[in-house]
Amino acid sequence: MTTLAPALPQLRIGPHTVQPPVVLAPMAGITNAPFRTLCREFSGGKGLFVSEMITTRALVERNEKTMQLVHFDATETPRSIQLYGVDPVTVGKAVRMIVDENLADHIDLNFGCPVPKVTRKGGGSALPYKRPLLRAILNQAVSNAGDLPVTIKMRKGIDDDHLTFLDAGRIAVEEGVTAVALHGRTTAQHYGGTADWDAIARLKEHVPEIPVLGNGDIWCADDALRMMRETGCDGVVVGRGCLGRPWLFADLVSAMEGRPTRHAPRLAEVAEVMVRHATLLGEWIGDEARGVIDFRKHVAWYLKGFAVGSEMRKKLAVTSSLEELASQLRELDLDQPWPDGADGPRGRTSGNNRVVLPDGWLKDPYDCAGVSADAELDTSGG
Repeated sequence: MTTLAPALPQLRIGPHTVQPPVVLAPMAGITNAPFRTLCREFSGGKGLFVSEMITTRALVERNEKTMQLVHFDATETPRSIQLYGVDPVTVGKAVRMIVDENLADHIDLNFGCPVPKVTRKGGGSALPYKRPLLRAILNQAVSNAGDLPVTIKMRKGIDDDHLTFLDAGRIAVEEGVTAVALHGRTTAQHYGGTADWDAIARLKEHVPEIPVLGNGDIWCADDALRMMRETGCDGVVVGRGCLGRPWLFADLVSAMEGRPTRHAPRLAEVAEVMVRHATLLGEWIGDEARGVIDFRKHVAWYLKGFAVGSEMRKKLAVTSSLEELASQLRELDLDQPWPDGADGPRGRTSGNNRVVLPDGWLKDPYDCAGVSADAELDTSGG
């Protein structure tokens, strides 16, 4: 049964009002300008849509790919950048650059990424274990941000024996962070198992001074309402649930504004969105073929649950032009209704991973001697 939303308070991120309180999670290789455009169009311009991960070193060094990733469409407001960094000085320089060059209106810091190439350098979801380093990074970010709000996204901790989210939330408050988002999983869980919404509720109780956003296992709009009702969080961050389904943001807006309508497109409409997505990617990259090639990773997500034969799926996975993509899609039974179960989990679901950390990382949460500027990644986008 569709749940109607209660009256929701406005979410404030510094000077920005996010109403309804829905945020697109930054996802490497996914939440570039074209995908943000699609999600924003379906939402009617409501919500907050965050860029994919930008590494502070690459930004400061003006890496060509990074400079493209920080380019926002003129219709995007507020412009939201997520930064990744492990060196407080470099993070401070990157934030100051964003302010001085007017590159964004909101800065989010990544302390939630669980992938080995990030955690083995002490970054992402590994970093909050080193409390003094977390504090130093937040201090440099906030002190260089001027009037721009700084938020953070994090996980519960490295594993169940090394939980950090309550300490990290308190440090964030003390250093002037505007809001915190919690993915209710540990690094070891990666994207497996079930997100711990109770942890989101605990964090909300622990840091009542600032908004707390919940993330994890929001597969449909009613999940978002349920999370807010059960945890008391101030808003939701949606990641894998919108893969191949940017219209989820239309559902989220409807749900939070108390309307029962939900989007269940037939395959014909899905195909139209697929072609538009690939077109936008080509325009953004400046090359149609490269745009279609980049779009290939989205095909399985868009077609989840539809009756599409394995041979056609293989053909769609190697398309290299818009006409080829559109032509192959026209061969499908486009009158198919939205499949039962297609609103469920999508994307990566692996869990119980061995966490890759720097040598001796867990010996002392207050010893940060092993972390240096050399741990900075030099490429953006994950």
